[in-house]
Amino acid sequence: MPDTSHSLLQRLQDRTRPDNESWARMVEVYSPLIRNWLKRSGLEGQDADDIVQEVLSVVFRRMPDFQCQEQTGSFRAWLRTIAINCLRDFWKARRRRKAGAGIGSGNDEIQQMLEQLSDPASPLSELWNREHDRHVTQYLMQLIQPEFSEKNWQAFHRVAVRGEPAKDIADELGMTLNAVYIARSRILTRLRQEGRGIVDSEFSA
Repeated sequence: MPDTSHSLLQRLQDRTRPDNESWARMVEVYSPLIRNWLKRSGLEGQDADDIVQEVLSVVFRRMPDFQCQEQTGSFRAWLRTIAINCLRDFWKARRRRKAGAGIGSGNDEIQQMLEQLSDPASPLSELWNREHDRHVTQYLMQLIQPEFSEKNWQAFHRVAVRGEPAKDIADELGMTLNAVYIARSRILTRLRQEGRGIVDSEFSA
């Protein structure tokens, strides 16, 4: 079992205590996210699988050197840069192969996409940020849900995610209003603990 007193990012960075389960979680949460962005560049199938593997391999090799900055989103920006570089290398290699075969390179749209993603202020980078936080938050919620009772989880989800009135939730679930707020606070604390350094904003679905 991973040490839940540390965040997922902290466990991944600690090479003195290899944590295969946490790395498996990293692969599980980020593979579909990265693959979805590769589809935007027209890559699917084996090409996409290869790039996903390359991105995660780079993350694994460089994770001990990653410095979590104080500003929000430092990890997702770092990951985005790695993904951009891996995708750029892929298209450069493809252009060289086509040039060697006497085929036009094209890929102007891909180049524009990479340039936009390289700009942290671009709409495309902002979309990456939103999708990253939403995807990772949903994964972390699924991860920690078994740690709490069904009633407490319902109370948290309805008040914190759906935005329903706490009083109505308390009445329907047979809880005190204070118990609803305690459940919300404890689960949010656990979410922030698990996601510290990866998702720095307020957790929301």
